Amino acid sequence: MALHFELVTPEKLVRSEDVYMVVVPGTEGDFGVLQGHAPVMAVIRPGELTVYSNATTVTARIALDGGFAEVNEQGLTVLAESATIA
Repeated sequence: MALHFELVTPEKLVRSEDVYMVVVPGTEGDFGVLQGHAPVMAVIRPGELTVYSNATTVTARIALDGGFAEVNEQGLTVLAESATIA
């Protein structure tokens, strides 16, 4: 099973893909999101979002300047103020 992940900035849809896991830099600490995660909304602090294609393989590191993350039954949506792919 895969987690559907979308990263959106005010300018564009940056990513929309199925992934294994995403680690999000939340204001209360980093948190990992896998398929089936409980619904949650969180504020994102400036930091690095990490995308995994499997349990050990990092496919992207993306610098965020803050924003919001929502996990629901459709997957994870990150609304970022800006995103820079490293």
